[in-house]
Amino acid sequence: MMTLDKFEEATESVKKVINKTKLIYSEYFSETSGNKVYLKPENMQYTGAYKVRGAYYKISTLSEEDRQKGLITASAGNHAQGVAYAAKLYNAKATIVMPTTTPLIKVNRTKSYGAEVVLYGNVYDEACAYALKLAEEKGYTFIHPFDDEVVATGQGTIAMEIFKELPTVDIILVPIGGGGLAAGVSTLAKLLNPNIKVIGVEPAGANCMQESLKAGKVVSLPTVETIADGTAVKTPGSNIFPYIQKNIDDIITIDDRELIVSFLDMIENHKMVVENSGLLTVAALKHLDCKGKKVVSVLSGGNMDVITVASIVQHGLIQRGRVFTVSVLLPDRPGELCNVSQVIAEQQGNVIRLEHNQFVSINRNAAVELVITMEAFGHEHKEQIVKALRDKGYKPKIVQPTGMY
Repeated sequence: MMTLDKFEEATESVKKVINKTKLIYSEYFSETSGNKVYLKPENMQYTGAYKVRGAYYKISTLSEEDRQKGLITASAGNHAQGVAYAAKLYNAKATIVMPTTTPLIKVNRTKSYGAEVVLYGNVYDEACAYALKLAEEKGYTFIHPFDDEVVATGQGTIAMEIFKELPTVDIILVPIGGGGLAAGVSTLAKLLNPNIKVIGVEPAGANCMQESLKAGKVVSLPTVETIADGTAVKTPGSNIFPYIQKNIDDIITIDDRELIVSFLDMIENHKMVVENSGLLTVAALKHLDCKGKKVVSVLSGGNMDVITVASIVQHGLIQRGRVFTVSVLLPDRPGELCNVSQVIAEQQGNVIRLEHNQFVSINRNAAVELVITMEAFGHEHKEQIVKALRDKGYKPKIVQPTGMY
């Protein structure tokens, strides 16, 4: 069903609902990876993610009767918004089942399009099972977020736009959760250029597609654990799996810690908020075993709540040695705190938090604990400050920060 004619039809159809997400050449990621890197910023879509493409195209192909039965889907957030928005344009009722762990911004945005939101289950798979049950009980039309060839065709329109802008692209990096985006993009890419490489990128804690490809059939993970909530899927789509087998050249898995650093890279170098699932392809740039190639990283979405952003920024700064915490023991006498502050100031450290614990020892004259959280320029500067404290006899010990704010 995913033919060139259908992709062309879908490309025309989705023009009614998408923003033009032109490729962005990244000097920073090109320099760090040794390739010519272009970003496809689907985080700039009206609904904050690429999912509106597949949702709208699927709903446009339904009969009016099926639309008026009411639409239902399950989603961690981005497909939810796509379906809710498309349903609103067709004046159709939409019910969205979302995991209880879905970020608040995705829940509220989905509601803002007029959809009814039902929170159920801890992961997408549990929410999906409940949505299918509701569809059967109430006669709703189910719109699968990824295991649907029509939906995947809509997602594949991304590849059409990439080729129009960059016909000589060598590699496309695409995130994988359930596999709809990867199936659509890889299938169309291979139709347009059989020599292109399309590489899927999954979280290491939710690598259901990688495991399925190894097994030669769809398999389910017992559990998933990743901060990339949009790709936290236990079981990939069986309908789109053959397209993945045929058209995906390789799969790279990414640890959550790499996503945290990639978030800071994106903020600092491109001033863009990209959600963790969308950052998979950015983190994957460091894992490519090639140089000088034209690489497109698909940034699948940018829907993040402020609390998550704050947490990731904090953890990213800690990982880079730009924020760290030390514990030092010092005598409880006047001037000691000033002496420690002077050492830090001389090394150009910036104190952002102090905790002074007089009760760490029964003998306060012998030792009280001072826990200092401070800013540094990076790991080298951090070690320089620690050494200066050590040289003054304070025996600093690196500890886990309890929070910057």
